[in-house]
Amino acid sequence: MTLLLGLALAALVVATSFVSGVFGMAGGLILLGALLLFLDVAPAQILFGVTQLASNGWRGFLWRAHVRWGIVARYVVGSVAAFLAMRLIAFLPDKGLMYVGLGITPFLVRMLPKSLDPNIERPGAPYLCGAAIMVIQLLAGASGNVLDMFFQQSSLDRKAIVATKAATQVVAHALRIAYFGSFLVHDERIAPWTYAMTIACAMAGTTLAARVLHAMSDAGFRRWSWRISAAVSLTYLARGVWMLVTGSTT
Repeated sequence: MTLLLGLALAALVVATSFVSGVFGMAGGLILLGALLLFLDVAPAQILFGVTQLASNGWRGFLWRAHVRWGIVARYVVGSVAAFLAMRLIAFLPDKGLMYVGLGITPFLVRMLPKSLDPNIERPGAPYLCGAAIMVIQLLAGASGNVLDMFFQQSSLDRKAIVATKAATQVVAHALRIAYFGSFLVHDERIAPWTYAMTIACAMAGTTLAARVLHAMSDAGFRRWSWRISAAVSLTYLARGVWMLVTGSTT
């Protein structure tokens, strides 16, 4: 990795961690899409997982008083069960499929009938959410938009949403690293200093976001969460369709 590319990556991680720190989502979606521009799927997923684990871990620590641990525990059970099932399949998606998955999933969830609207507070919902998010993130790359749907339908306030989602994603990204690490070949390995840099930048962006989240209203939080998510998703959907139609791999 060149110095210029390293600086660009550092700025990107700070910016996307800031976005995730404010809205609890969208930042990861942006970061993974950018990493796929210059890395293969497995190393991109691992670097993304390390960065997001640091970002979510630090965010969960900062907002630990607001974490709903009962939801987290049930979410983890669903996640681990789905991880074990997916590891047996050992499927590695290509970039085109991953971009389509990143783009289309949140819109499919929005189309669910009201009776099936996901709500993380419903009985059994955390188990279903954990399993669904794990499958989606291993097939489509990032599942923050879908995870957000489960929380946006709940009665939790913005701080509880951001804190609880962060706690669940620490486990999710650890499982992501384990899954895609099994596909990594020697030529795709990333220098250790790159991981150290992205972890530091992720923590910095998350810390900067705390004041903005304090100042934001719950209504504004929900409104802008969906707007950002929709804009990024449409961009990735268009790119994924173009890659599948043209056969492009870049």
